[in-house]
Amino acid sequence: MLQITYTDRFKKHYKKLERQDKNLFQQKLRLFIDNPRHPSLRTKRIQGSDNLFEFSINIDIRVIWYYEGDNLVVLIDVGPHDELKGY
Repeated sequence: MLQITYTDRFKKHYKKLERQDKNLFQQKLRLFIDNPRHPSLRTKRIQGSDNLFEFSINIDIRVIWYYEGDNLVVLIDVGPHDELKGY
């Protein structure tokens, strides 16, 4: 089973999300823990990166993350897709 940890940046941006987006994130996180490749997450490797990935919360909100070892996932950032293009 995957373990999840959060960067300070993720925590800061998560606090700024609307309540409905936070609720949806919690639902998607449960799916992610059970199956990181669940179709509704639209998980993909970030283009041009070897170890950064993203999954979708909704059409606009994305989560950026990477694996640390076999079972630990570090959630780096969360927010609108346009704001996360720098990764």
